[in-house]
Amino acid sequence: MLIKAIILIGGPQKGTRFRPLSLELPKPLFPVAGIPMIEHHVAACAKIPEIKEVLLIGFYQQNEYLLRFIEDMKRKYDIFVRYLQEFCPMGTGGGIYHFRDQITLCNPQALLVCNADVCCDFPFSEMIENYRNNCLDSNGHLILGTEASSKQAPNYGCIVENEDTHEVLHYVEKPETFISDIINCGIYLFSPSIIDLISKIIKDRHHSLPFIVCNNRELSEEPTQLERHILTQLASSGKFFVHKNKGFWSQIKTSGNAIYANRHYLHEYHLNNSNILAENGEEKPTVLGDVYIHPTASIDPSAVVGPNVSIGSGVTIGPGVRVRESILLDKAELKEHCCVMNTIIGWNCSIGQWSRIEGTPADPNPNDPFARLDSDSMFDEDGHLTPSITILGRNVHISPELVIRNAIVLPHKEITNSFQNAIIL
Repeated sequence: MLIKAIILIGGPQKGTRFRPLSLELPKPLFPVAGIPMIEHHVAACAKIPEIKEVLLIGFYQQNEYLLRFIEDMKRKYDIFVRYLQEFCPMGTGGGIYHFRDQITLCNPQALLVCNADVCCDFPFSEMIENYRNNCLDSNGHLILGTEASSKQAPNYGCIVENEDTHEVLHYVEKPETFISDIINCGIYLFSPSIIDLISKIIKDRHHSLPFIVCNNRELSEEPTQLERHILTQLASSGKFFVHKNKGFWSQIKTSGNAIYANRHYLHEYHLNNSNILAENGEEKPTVLGDVYIHPTASIDPSAVVGPNVSIGSGVTIGPGVRVRESILLDKAELKEHCCVMNTIIGWNCSIGQWSRIEGTPADPNPNDPFARLDSDSMFDEDGHLTPSITILGRNVHISPELVIRNAIVLPHKEITNSFQNAIIL
């Protein structure tokens, strides 16, 4: 069975909650556990013999970052990767329809569609087996679902299933009231016949809604979305089923989510590929828990790093430094005896001696097995910044002996005073 994989990477109009980090780099290429976010998707696809090609669909302009990523994926995983650029934002369903000829080339028997901003164990083998048994002969479709708490479920797409057959009876994207505790994970295994349904829905919407002209082409004023327009039509068709995910799953909507995803992927390395992780030894820093250190990073042996830390290329860490639950991006410098916790340190940043940079973790409720990350507003009802992880944009320099807590610092800033619960423009 030939399967074609599609990763929906969005565009610069998306990922605004990921700023200031997405100002420098397309959000799907932001490094989590030492590699770009969507490389985890590609690596999972490369393990499936039926997948020979991965298509990236989005509205980002072709740039050096994307071109380098594609070449790296071909070299590392020996899998064919292509980027299909939309001429304007077309939505998750519209992009699939627009590139239907490229997608159906070589007559795949199934389409594996993934959102770029999901983090999970990627149970592709189990989904494919389920698809073979229940969907292949009937042109059926499969959606990956997981359980959420009743309070949080309405923040996601909600699935009502037949508990005996796992057929999807009803689907609502972010309902106003609770309808189900099974939520959409943003991963699908579609029959190629999905393109016919998308085509019909797009044509129906084009006749009934206002349209705009983009690059001399007529488009619906509201892009066609899989979640709002397609899945609702598939529900109760008798050909749409849910595959329950029993492993880890999370979204990466905000920078705080990236810290949480970083922890999960490092744990995956620990279980399945532990040689990637740093180890303790002579003339090496003290490593606690799961830590990824790029080979070009320079770390003083008296430093203590971990748990759940990723350190990028060219990073310099001085004597007595403490780092935990953080991501340090390329060429950052942490000077002696500074402390960094629950923080993303941007590219080319420097942290002065004895300074303390920390944020507030946004972990799910540990007492609720079905709790998910909250994507709360950046501000509370009084207009104050909601405590979260601290983020330093590119080329931020922190003077010695300062405390920066729960702050977002935009790129190219010199910080000479302590701040708390602030956005530094």
